[in-house]
Amino acid sequence: QVQLVESGGGLVQAGGSLRLSCAASSRSSSTYSMGWFRQAPGKEREFVASIKWSGGNTYYSDSVKGRYTISRDNAKNTVYLQMNSLKPEDTAVYYCAAGGYSRVYTDYPYWGQGTQVTVSS
Repeated sequence: QVQLVESGGGLVQAGGSLRLSCAASSRSSSTYSMGWFRQAPGKEREFVASIKWSGGNTYYSDSVKGRYTISRDNAKNTVYLQMNSLKPEDTAVYYCAAGGYSRVYTDYPYWGQGTQVTVSS
């Protein structure tokens, strides 16, 4: 029922910033918690951040806490991931997902196609 499309990825130098967006297909997405995950080549999918449907609660992985900010604008059916102080190890395909308020990817039934983030040293 929920279609998700990520955008905003690209190439950035270490220490730089990017802002990812995830557009949902309908207002029904506002009833879901949303998450961001990432997957680097040869590695498993990794939790990044999650936000409850109301936007009042957020949760981050230790590796990005203090550098990334997840937010949502339900009126625009859009979730954002602001990424600051980027490091080469942040390089990955980033995915947005809709589902539970969780760090576990299997708790999210709906996924976007992903957007590439590359951080050069």
